[in-house]
Amino acid sequence: MDTIQSNAYVVVDYVLKDEQGRVLDSSDAQDGEPIEYVHGYGMIVPGLEAALVGMKSGEAKEVTVAPEEAFGDRDEELVLEVDRSDFPDPKKVAVGDELIAESPDGDEVMLRVLEVKGDSVKVDANHPLAGVTLHYGVKVREVRAATEEEVEEAAAAFEEAMAHHAEHCDDPTHDHGAPVEESGLIQLKSSKPGKK
Repeated sequence: MDTIQSNAYVVVDYVLKDEQGRVLDSSDAQDGEPIEYVHGYGMIVPGLEAALVGMKSGEAKEVTVAPEEAFGDRDEELVLEVDRSDFPDPKKVAVGDELIAESPDGDEVMLRVLEVKGDSVKVDANHPLAGVTLHYGVKVREVRAATEEEVEEAAAAFEEAMAHHAEHCDDPTHDHGAPVEESGLIQLKSSKPGKK
């Protein structure tokens, strides 16, 4: 297998920029790593996965991915007011902190602190790149047939994600944010800023 297609194991070097040309992430950053995935199982943003089809090892290209094919549009309903006392360390909560909220049914959602005022804290449960058009510069480092084990792991992760979606959604035809406002937050814990 010398081109990217279903069941290919792919390694891609990348630089990710926003619309202003600012570098958001790259595989050659200090803590960066290439994207490694099995093609066809939704392991990377859909618009990027679609754009990589047919590429060969050593090939490079520029890819623009609209929000609806990446992390979705921003949803202002996912900007919430939370009691400061709900935080692990209420006195030290600060703008820019990232925390994980756990809902009663066990879902985990990343929250970013936008504002701290008195006894309440404004948090955002949108993905940090929601509403952003992404500009990738990609170079394919490796393409090979995925092993049976790699395909099974990718398929299992895909099935788990689809089952999770079906369990929490009556309408499988639409994309939506995490159901934070429906279920309420039961636990907040500190989180280190994530990469992608």
